Amino acid sequence: MATARKGRELFTILETSADAESSTACDGRDSPLNLSADVKWFEIPYRKPDSDEEEEVREEEEEDDGGVGGGEGENGFAAAAAEPADAASFIAGGGCNIILVTGSNGIAHDEEEYAEDCYYSTSTNCSDATSNDSDIDFSDLEEEERRSFFCFGDDLDDDCASPDFWGEPDQVISIEPFSAVCGPQHSLGDDADTRDYFRILFPDSLFEHMVEQTNKYALYRQRRSGKSDPHWHPTDVREMKAYVGLNILMGINQLPDTGMYWASDIFIGNAGFKKTMTARRFEKLTQYLQLCDREFEPGRGERGYDGLFKVRPLLDVVENTMWDAYVPNRCLTVDKCSIVTKGRFSPAQCMPAKPLRKGLTVWMLCDSRSGYCHRAKIYVGRPVDDEVAASVGYRAVTSLVRGLEGQFHHVFMDSFFTSVPLLQRLLRNGIYACGPTQPGRKGYPEVLRPRNVGKLSQGEFYQCQRGNLVATVTRDLKVVSCLSTNSAPGIVGISPDQREGEAHGDEESDSMESSGASYGMPRPLPLLLYQENMRGVDLCDQLRECYQVGRPCKKWWRYFLWFYVNLCIVNAYIIQRESRGGTPPAGFNGKQFTQRHFRVRLAQQLIGDYQGARGMERAARKRHADSPVEYGHRLERMSERSRRCRNCTNKGLRHESVFGCKICNVHLCRGGCFSEFHK
Repeated sequence: MATARKGRELFTILETSADAESSTACDGRDSPLNLSADVKWFEIPYRKPDSDEEEEVREEEEEDDGGVGGGEGENGFAAAAAEPADAASFIAGGGCNIILVTGSNGIAHDEEEYAEDCYYSTSTNCSDATSNDSDIDFSDLEEEERRSFFCFGDDLDDDCASPDFWGEPDQVISIEPFSAVCGPQHSLGDDADTRDYFRILFPDSLFEHMVEQTNKYALYRQRRSGKSDPHWHPTDVREMKAYVGLNILMGINQLPDTGMYWASDIFIGNAGFKKTMTARRFEKLTQYLQLCDREFEPGRGERGYDGLFKVRPLLDVVENTMWDAYVPNRCLTVDKCSIVTKGRFSPAQCMPAKPLRKGLTVWMLCDSRSGYCHRAKIYVGRPVDDEVAASVGYRAVTSLVRGLEGQFHHVFMDSFFTSVPLLQRLLRNGIYACGPTQPGRKGYPEVLRPRNVGKLSQGEFYQCQRGNLVATVTRDLKVVSCLSTNSAPGIVGISPDQREGEAHGDEESDSMESSGASYGMPRPLPLLLYQENMRGVDLCDQLRECYQVGRPCKKWWRYFLWFYVNLCIVNAYIIQRESRGGTPPAGFNGKQFTQRHFRVRLAQQLIGDYQGARGMERAARKRHADSPVEYGHRLERMSERSRRCRNCTNKGLRHESVFGCKICNVHLCRGGCFSEFHK
């Protein structure tokens, strides 16, 4: 039951007892908002005490009756069952005298349908509206609630810091149903392979752009230095795809140094890398790789300056393809991820309390169920001329959810983002939200702050309400403050917890374990929803961090390049998995097509039958072996500084020479090394 402390102006303290776990249960196939079917959830009626004296009398009567559980009726609440009340009084009181339980024990079919209708009705405060004694026309009630939802934007304009902003948790909230068609959006058939799914997110036009800008940057660097690079020749699309494919394979076959992939040691070197291109060619492509035209890059302070100019062409394409390839589901997650970096980049943040102490920050909007990343925003620092006086988290969330207005999605975020103004803005746009928050932020109820709440026991919580906006403070393992617009006040859930059952060590816990579940401490519905749906970004990070793409370097923008390439691989894998229902593509012989198989197959298709300079050089040597001088190969002075002879190095010897062959671009000793090398 609900109790209240003396001398406090808190609106309500809700508690649950272990006796409530023995209540009737219903099937949880359609559990609300992805909640586990094993979660038991109850609705506790809010009872406003008339005065402190009546409250003391009520407490004395409860003690005389033997405690909270001593006088419980059939539905578990003695006071609610003893006092007759119609549906109107229950709605006005913000609660009902039934207990809703989803579990595996089962109840009658009619009770299952009733419990389901109670939660998924327009009003999420499950009232005893289906009783025969009700005299309310629910068609009019639903229409009134629907009108109140669309007119709620007027109330949101009120100052959330005013003393009379928050009220008691006895108001009916309205949650519009989500009915949008969601999931992968493409026209690929059953014969599509991994390369086709990757092309949806990373089109061939990006490879062409990378080739164009890389060749331009190589000429730009040579003009600035005043000398040509003898080891560079223009690249093409086939070579660039092979280069990206090798970087993908490096994330699967990880070695501490790039040159080890081309080592002559049979236990370290990779024959496929040697066949595709030489180590020098790979280094040159890495050196001149570019995404933008550096000649026209505006400097800091100039007109049109963009901190992400070096990766802007990539962002413009990939952000649109990720958004269009997959229509968001109902439950979404907003969180940040950090990219480790060794380069110098001013927006890099120092986070001493995190495992990654310094890194680049990216805000992500991911699907709570699959982990698909719909949108990612790079943090480049707070704007100097910021016209909107909003926090970083406020701007990040509003930019990530742009395009979801009026579709009634449910967004879950952590305490960095959650605030009263943000949830007001999202609710005005037709987006529900939930997440923990910092109790010291603007608009959070003063009566729910730690200094006013005092010490809470586990499972005890306070709530305040303003329309759909509900503020909750509870104690789980620690005191948690949260805000939500997608859950009614007074609903308590008890999720499975095997450790609780093991800690009991009595017959009750043994019976729980024998039935397949044991239940832990009660938690309010906003906290349960958050714990169940705040996992989208974590799922995406797990898939992305398993196999990194690219190598560490000192150029910050390349971390973003490989981050987005890796993100496109993860998204393409999710699209293929959901489109094919887990069925592997044609030609795969294994039983399960995992992300590792997807990456290996993608890298192989990107490389194809490409053979770079090493293969062409060997073919030229074989063709010109009989008469190398006839094709322009001759021994001449290469440089003023002596370098190692390539022929002697191949034999394991160390000899240096200033002479060599300019056609083959190698140093050779005067004598037999020239003819021996060309054979």
